[in-house]
Amino acid sequence: MSRQTLDPPDPDKLDLNTATLRPPWTLREIVEACARHHIRAIAPWRDRIREVGLREAAAMFRHEGLAVSSLCGGGMFPAADRRRRLAALDENRRAVDEAAGLEAACLVLPVGGLAPGSKDLPAAREQVRDGLGELLEHARGSGVALAIEPQHPMFCADQGCINTMAQALDLCDELDSRAGGALGVALDVYHLWWDPGLREGIERAGERRLLCFQLADWLVPTRELGTDRGMMGDGVIDLPCIRDWVHGAGYRGFHEVEILSAQDWWRRDPDEVLSTCRRRHQLAC
Repeated sequence: MSRQTLDPPDPDKLDLNTATLRPPWTLREIVEACARHHIRAIAPWRDRIREVGLREAAAMFRHEGLAVSSLCGGGMFPAADRRRRLAALDENRRAVDEAAGLEAACLVLPVGGLAPGSKDLPAAREQVRDGLGELLEHARGSGVALAIEPQHPMFCADQGCINTMAQALDLCDELDSRAGGALGVALDVYHLWWDPGLREGIERAGERRLLCFQLADWLVPTRELGTDRGMMGDGVIDLPCIRDWVHGAGYRGFHEVEILSAQDWWRRDPDEVLSTCRRRHQLAC
């Protein structure tokens, strides 16, 4: 798809995932920077919320008029024994409660990989299914949508054993047959741009299952697989094409920029990072 066939995205849809800016910047400084750069939404990780506490974080977001598009940091269900599986489920319930306290649109769940010491991938996926099923009732009662985040296969062993849109949507259909938005998918283009079924998955998800849309780019070469994401437009992902598919499926939420970049963007001045995010959102997405 040619970039010229698409209108630029709505600038008010730009959304900052806090992982794009790293310490020494504090959560308060990030929130103030969002205000300076006219960013209307934020997607905090749970470690950032712990810096100030849930109530103070929620108050900061409200004061600056920031919508909370997602809370990041649930999931990680597979474990070596029942005690650890129950502990993971308890931690996920706490994450749901935090998302509810922030009035977040969803809780993003990187579901976890193989249990420690295990080579049984089907068993890990079964634990993910069971964990999601047990968490879903608590999420519904809290008014929080759960967003399964399929991970690139390179993370299958340790971070995410759900790797495609189809796998995530099969779980949604099995566990949430009503398709009422309680369970859906976080589409991170860094993890899913390669998926041969991506377009079909986006269409299948539609507006009720597409809960989160995350932006970055895939660099060639990639120097480190976890923390060498590119700024939009610096890599090989056809971002306008994917945005067009997402919009065509009915998604009208925020465009969440999540750039983990230890060797580049984390080393730059945060105001430079945010001004570049705003410019690239218009020019490269």
